[in-house]
Parts: sequence; C-alpha cells; structure tokens
Amino acid sequence: MSRTRVKICGITRIEDALAATRAGADAIGLVLWPGSPRNVSVEKARALAAAVPPFVSIVGLFVDPDPEHVQRALASVPLDFLQFHGAEPPDFCRSFGRRYLKAVPVDGKATEVDLLEYAARYPDACGLLFDAPPSGGLPGGTGQTFDWDALPRHLARPLILSGGLGAANVGEAIRRLKPWAVDVSSGVEAIGPDGRTIRGTKDPARIAAFIEEVRNADG
Repeated sequence: MSRTRVKICGITRIEDALAATRAGADAIGLVLWPGSPRNVSVEKARALAAAVPPFVSIVGLFVDPDPEHVQRALASVPLDFLQFHGAEPPDFCRSFGRRYLKAVPVDGKATEVDLLEYAARYPDACGLLFDAPPSGGLPGGTGQTFDWDALPRHLARPLILSGGLGAANVGEAIRRLKPWAVDVSSGVEAIGPDGRTIRGTKDPARIAAFIEEVRNADG
C-alpha cells in the first residue's frame, strides 16, 4: 500500500515548520494571500523556507493572485509547488512553468460528475486538492468538512484531501478514500483559552498526533 503523504499548511513560524518536519510531514504550506489570518509576506516565507530541512517540499498557496505577486514570490522563495485556491483558470495556473496543485471546492450540491468536469479542466495539475467550500470569507482553512462520498473514485490526477481534518477523523478518511495525500491547517493549530484555534499558531503535539493517525491508517 502506498504511504499517504502529509502537508501541514498555514505555517507562520519557524518553530512550527520544524515541528512539522520533525513529526514527519512531507510538505509545508505557506499562505501568500493577504486575506488569510495565516498570511505571510514574501520575506517571511523566504525565512521559513530557509529553515526547512532537505527533502521536505515547500508549497506556496495563492488565491486569485496578480501574476506579479506569484512571480515575486518565485523570485524570492524556493517554492517546489504552487497551490491555487481560488477561481484561477487553467492557463493562469500553468503560466508560471512550475508544478501546481488546484483546489476544488466541494459544496453540498456537488455531484461526482460536477467534480470530474471541474478536474478535467486542469489536466496538467500535479494534484487536485478537494476542500470544503469557502466560508467566512476564507477559501480554506476553515475547519469544515464536506461529504466525502461526493468525491470521484477514478481521478486522472492524485487526490489530496483537505477540509476539517484532524487526528480524530483522518484515519477514517484514509481508509475510506485512500488519498495520495492529506492536507491540514486548523486541525493542528493551538487551542486558546476560549477553546478556539489560534489561526497561524501550530501545536506540536497535535501535529504529531495527526501524523501518527495517518501512519496507523496506512498500516
């Protein structure tokens, strides 16, 4: 059985990047969209990338960006992949000459045919990331799940599962869907005194627990 890859997204601090890689994350995600509470500047992204050890992929996340913003990030940050999380058309995604992931929002009305048609528009994406629909002005990282049964079972590109994942449900998700990778952000964030997640601040123990459940499901 193939090992499920793990991406920890929304990294904003060097200590969180190191905690993720020590726990066994395959990739970290840097949000380069100003509308996100997990946004980092290009300069901060460069510092975070410099702290990441070898053989861990660095993914830059964008939401309907200006081309100049993507080019500026590519010129400064050693991004291995671009992740487009908005309504970017295929030509835009491929225009930077870099491998890219395309997020696919799964709302309550989406059918398998709808999702297959959406995915077919991005034949050169190196992976398709299925996430909950936008909520509260955010395209992702909302901690919300969606109906996993709506997902296509025969995709031409690797399936990456996101949306409301945590240590409590990622094992079930892997056993049911057998995705190529899982992507988590809010599900491994620190919990504040009010019981809410602190967006942009990861909890090393929650990261470790999440990855342990992934490995258990793989086993």
